[in-house]
Amino acid sequence: MSKRVLTTESGAPVADNQNSASAGVGGPLLLQDQHLLEKLARFNRERIPERVVHARGSGAYGYFEVTDDVTGFTRADFLSTVGRRTEVFLRFSTVADSLGGADAVRDPRGFAVKFYTEEGNYDLVGNNTPVFFIKDPIKFPDFIHSQKRDPFTGRQEPDSVWDFWAHAPEATHQVTWLMGDRGIPASYRHMNGYGSHTYQWTNAEGAAFFVKYHFKTNQGVRSLSAEQAAELAGKDPNSHQTDLLQAIERGVNPSWTLHVQIMPAAEAADYRFNPFDLTKVWPHRDYPLQRVGRLVLDRNPDNVFAEVEQAAFSPNNFVPGIGPSPDKMLQGRLFAYADAHRYRLGVNHTLLAVNAPKATTAQNYGRDGLMAANPQGRHAKNYEPNSYDGPVETGRPLSAPLAVTGHTGTHEAPLHTKDDDFYQAGELYRLMSQEERQRLVANIAGGLSQVSRDDVIEKNLAHFHAADPEYGKRVEEAVRALRED
Repeated sequence: MSKRVLTTESGAPVADNQNSASAGVGGPLLLQDQHLLEKLARFNRERIPERVVHARGSGAYGYFEVTDDVTGFTRADFLSTVGRRTEVFLRFSTVADSLGGADAVRDPRGFAVKFYTEEGNYDLVGNNTPVFFIKDPIKFPDFIHSQKRDPFTGRQEPDSVWDFWAHAPEATHQVTWLMGDRGIPASYRHMNGYGSHTYQWTNAEGAAFFVKYHFKTNQGVRSLSAEQAAELAGKDPNSHQTDLLQAIERGVNPSWTLHVQIMPAAEAADYRFNPFDLTKVWPHRDYPLQRVGRLVLDRNPDNVFAEVEQAAFSPNNFVPGIGPSPDKMLQGRLFAYADAHRYRLGVNHTLLAVNAPKATTAQNYGRDGLMAANPQGRHAKNYEPNSYDGPVETGRPLSAPLAVTGHTGTHEAPLHTKDDDFYQAGELYRLMSQEERQRLVANIAGGLSQVSRDDVIEKNLAHFHAADPEYGKRVEEAVRALRED
């Protein structure tokens, strides 16, 4: 059987792939060696800008299967029939570190799901925590800057990390999550996923509901202690990637059960705290979990770069029956995520295989730009309306309109009767066992005791005291003990 012929990118056969062309034996190399120049030029361009956040990730394909009827709450077609399956791609990630970081670190985890529905791709971009550190996107660049490597030391600095949190009391709830027992998942398979934000569902009659997504792992939640994580990160920095890859290759397909909390839209205005505040959860006694379906991962990508690194998720990719809420952080991400992909991958990134619709065909008037690969024929027009049978609008919004009132300006979120930055952090602390509290306090004190400024330490301690007196007292005593050693 004859072997295939190696060619250049233009298709010309390559005579010698072992030796560069030179001016005589042992002489300098020749500029005319197109094969050498092409290989070196491509090699220099094999990397693209990494994500500013969520840079280190893993992913897999699978399906979502509807198990319960939710048609009373949404007209989304892929959720319309019990038993219906939709292909998905799920990308897991750490948040703060770079592409070269380790998997087993104390950090939130991204949990981004792309549903390849027959009405277009629906992207649900969430985390493994139901809350986040901030509630307004204008603070997001500052927050991430405080968590990234210091320009002088080249490492994450406790002074910057805790100084930002000292000035962001709303972060106390998420800090309690992060420093608790679930702060370092044992693997991507053994953690829950959350939409975190509040989204809107609209049913066939036009009634609107606000929802929160909860993906509960069917493998059980398992986490690592700080000591276990440090050891694992040193032995195998790719531990979570290795675990996910090998599990699926063995046929041990991880799965999650999707539940939602559902709030009738009319109840949002008078709810006791702002239901669109990303630093807060909705108590289950107010809005119980309702099961929707099952998500299963059963196929690994063939090429991590092409399908994981180039996967582009954007929370503004909605489908009919699902839309945004007034959640400020969500509103900011509707722009920021899509813009990040236009920068990293180009304006035609949705034509890449992992990002393109699979159950339908994208039909629009986008044309040209870097890496355009969508020729529409000599008679196609790239304007609308036209007289040439081009695609047309439906006239039916994807979701119900959101009511707005008042004057433009930089407003704080409207206050509800029970809005508070500390109560839910205290509730989370009081749910913990004594052993969990002890580990939480030790994790916080281990970082906070390294801060060089006393005033920054005092501001953070005040947040824990406000959440729960015992919580604050124990952290304060632990920090003092470590600083006196």
